[in-house]
Amino acid sequence: MPGLVAASACPPSEEMIPAPVTPPPELSDNWKAWNEFVEANPETGFMQSSWWVDFRNTCGFENFGITLKGEDGIAGGAVVLKFWYADDHCFYYIQDGPVLPRDPLAAEEVFSVLLTEIEERRETEPGTVSHLRIEPRWLSLPNFVRGFRAIPPLADPYLESRDTRCIDLRPSEAAILAQMKPKGRYNIHVAHKHGVSITEDTSEQGLADFQSIYEETAARQGMRAKPRDYFQPLVSVFAPARHRSIFFAEYRGERMASALVIYFGVRATYFFGGSREVHRHVMAPYLLHFEIMRKAKALGHQWYDLWGIAPANQPEHPWRNFTAFKAKFGGEEVHLVPTLDYVYDDAAYDRYVAQEKRPGVAAARSDAA
Repeated sequence: MPGLVAASACPPSEEMIPAPVTPPPELSDNWKAWNEFVEANPETGFMQSSWWVDFRNTCGFENFGITLKGEDGIAGGAVVLKFWYADDHCFYYIQDGPVLPRDPLAAEEVFSVLLTEIEERRETEPGTVSHLRIEPRWLSLPNFVRGFRAIPPLADPYLESRDTRCIDLRPSEAAILAQMKPKGRYNIHVAHKHGVSITEDTSEQGLADFQSIYEETAARQGMRAKPRDYFQPLVSVFAPARHRSIFFAEYRGERMASALVIYFGVRATYFFGGSREVHRHVMAPYLLHFEIMRKAKALGHQWYDLWGIAPANQPEHPWRNFTAFKAKFGGEEVHLVPTLDYVYDDAAYDRYVAQEKRPGVAAARSDAA
């Protein structure tokens, strides 16, 4: 791929900003071009978007962006998050990326240039960068990716699930129902029979109701819930482009189950949610997710990503309960390559591992029905 040019398309945000309560300012042309490029690429996701970067800034992450341009426009790149886990130590983190061309030779060249650009950036940091962490949406590891360490699931708080279940939304609604497990179809029918209804609500009250249901689910599953100030900025920064919604399943005027959904590219992603313990017999979560699928399909999305299941062949995994729940919707399991770390400084990396490997990390998700 001759003519690759590295450019900073994503304006760096070098300080923590407060949670936004109003829509963020107008995007620059560079950000718009990057978002369009990422959203059109099914091999990446919303965690490479400007909206996700704005949200992560509220969580204490800084960022810088690298784009590589060829003759036909953007060829690849990455938004790189940076987190200072100690006063003078940080790590780099590429979620849903890096974004590479599909052609293997071009992908190898882009990946090599990206690593070089990141290394040059590392040399300018005021402190020690212990490692680079990447979480690409690859089903297999390219042979040009060398020197990275595979990180097991739930090893520390700064990683995402690499195993998920996706429902193909391109067939008809009847076909989507038909491919579900019999129990899944039956429970959707039960919810209809009991008069369960589905609504959307991203208002202040909707956020409060979502948080309440989510926290109840986390407690029931023995997991640590995200704090209350996590979701408000997330919903806010994804609002302008209508890339998010909060769904509720209601029974007799009470909200029984909820789901926070992110819309991006070919996928609608069930990001967080949960259900209440009362009135379990009405099967509210089943109708909730079926109606989300119908909405996502109507919006033109091709897949419903249930975002996180237990790794294959681990029947006693902490996520086994909601893995079984999600399996009832059919679809296919997707097992991405593991989280990968490239260590720059062994001593600093050992310090990071010792600091972050602590009890309770397994509470990252809590969305079981």
